[in-house]
Amino acid sequence: MAGAKGLTKISLVKADNRRDALRRSVELLDINPVKDKKVVLKPNFNTADPYPGSTHPETLEESLAYLKQMGAQKITIGERSGPVDSAEVMETLGVHQVAEKYGAEVVNFDKLPLEELVKVDPPGSHWKDGFLVPKMIKEAECVVVLPCLKTHQFGGIFTMTLKLAVGIVPKAGTSYMQELHGSPNMKKMIAEINTGYDPDLIIMDAMETFVEQGPMTGKKKQAGLFLAGTDRIAVDAVGIAILKDLGSTREIMETPIFEQEQIKRAVELGLGVDAAEKIELVTGDNESAVYAEKIRPILES
Repeated sequence: MAGAKGLTKISLVKADNRRDALRRSVELLDINPVKDKKVVLKPNFNTADPYPGSTHPETLEESLAYLKQMGAQKITIGERSGPVDSAEVMETLGVHQVAEKYGAEVVNFDKLPLEELVKVDPPGSHWKDGFLVPKMIKEAECVVVLPCLKTHQFGGIFTMTLKLAVGIVPKAGTSYMQELHGSPNMKKMIAEINTGYDPDLIIMDAMETFVEQGPMTGKKKQAGLFLAGTDRIAVDAVGIAILKDLGSTREIMETPIFEQEQIKRAVELGLGVDAAEKIELVTGDNESAVYAEKIRPILES
């Protein structure tokens, strides 16, 4: 979403209240991509580990409530977990109960029949023969995603918006995850999965983060932030700047943001901004503005 002088707007809210921060982060963007649309909501339910290992229950519930208030015609929560069974994760996290409360549907991407999947083969792909994604997310009227902010000790380096896309690739009956985790090009392949869908709204819960280990458990720090935007590269770039400010792994601290392989490959694929200078940090209060000024030089360094 373009802001002043064609810059990509990323809202940043520093707050103590998760529900209020979520709403304010979206309001600051001054857009409503969900009105009268059938919305696919993609959370982070890789495992059932407590937040930030998975989407916080309050974030899921408040997202459903707010999207309905914004005029979403229908909401479908779509996800695939791993390595744990997807149905088991959703049961443990009580996803079906929350969905029912707000009239939303839940779809386990691992249970979709072959005819409801579509093949994606990005240009210059590092996948052997492309990969499948659900038609319902590839062809969705509107997609909203709920990434967490954390490091990833199993080859991803960080897991935010770009990495969230791994959950749209089916695990059951395929060797995609073995191919991904066994490849020296894992981070590039993560970026390539993002050609399988286009998020219309990204809401990142960064109230707490894993600054080491992750994605299920790790060393945790308080960030007290929510980010929102429409550009997954820009959101992740700001997220990495936050990790750098908090103090994180060597791979995070010593690598320039736009030299991170996930980011670099996503830029090559035209998935978002190609430089930090094209990101406009939008805030609505003094505390948030002060923090935005603090991370701006980190983002651009």
